[in-house]
Amino acid sequence: MTILIDQPELGVEAGVNKLDNADNELVLDGGFVVPQTNSFGHTFRDYHVESERQQGVENFYRTNHINQTSDFVKRMRTEYGKLNKMEMGIWECCELLNDVIDESDPDLDEPQIEHLLQTAEAIRKDYPNEDWMHLTGLIHDLGKVLLHPGFGELPQWAVVGDTFPVGCAFDKSIVHHKYFEENPDYHNSDYNTKYGVYSEGCGLNNVMMSWGHDDYMYLVAKGNNTTLPPAALFIIRYHSFYALHKSGAYRHLMNEEDTENLKWLQIFNKYDLYSKSKVRIDVEKVKPYYLSLTEKYFPAKLRW
Repeated sequence: MTILIDQPELGVEAGVNKLDNADNELVLDGGFVVPQTNSFGHTFRDYHVESERQQGVENFYRTNHINQTSDFVKRMRTEYGKLNKMEMGIWECCELLNDVIDESDPDLDEPQIEHLLQTAEAIRKDYPNEDWMHLTGLIHDLGKVLLHPGFGELPQWAVVGDTFPVGCAFDKSIVHHKYFEENPDYHNSDYNTKYGVYSEGCGLNNVMMSWGHDDYMYLVAKGNNTTLPPAALFIIRYHSFYALHKSGAYRHLMNEEDTENLKWLQIFNKYDLYSKSKVRIDVEKVKPYYLSLTEKYFPAKLRW
């Protein structure tokens, strides 16, 4: 699967163009209008603005950066890779997220199912023929069920937030980087170099990422033999990897397939980020469409 888009400048969202200066709005490729502010009235992904959640978000990242070690990730992947916690369909999982709030996100305070449908419907509007991408928008955050008691009720720092590789140096572009100094891997000579335990062009599939909902949902999709294309699995696993798709870090670990899939992720990310608004979705109206997609790409019941 090959797609051609202009490569974005580092730190600038791909495919975003300015509209009339008087309106001061942004518009995505297919016409989706980008709001200027998030649910709190602030600019998106601003981790320094004095907001209602800023201090809580920073505290979250301190705990996250201290505890996300290579050993921890290995334990979590072994435990949750068994897929023995529950059996349920995709839509059941969506409904299970109704009470989940992501404490790491400075842009959103709505239930997760609202964000899932906002993302999916925004993509559907601009890319009507890419149904796999609509479904990816719906399911990309389903791994947040790790916060649910039925899945061990993991702490927020082990489920949400920006992700990053473990087993090599923590890049300076990672939000609240200073807190990595308290992570044991930061001082481990096997892990604190540019390549660490990896090699040039080894491929992101061979790189361990910090544990959370991204990697878990990737394991669930793979383990249940989804027929979604590789680009969808790449989006699911790396959509929170902002050091890569926003700042351009860790490209030395990518292979050719990663480079192709990153183009899709950069398209997806603007919808994931900028669709977080107060716009409400009529769930019952769109539900039949997404049920048809889950039947197309997944078994009726999945092992989680």
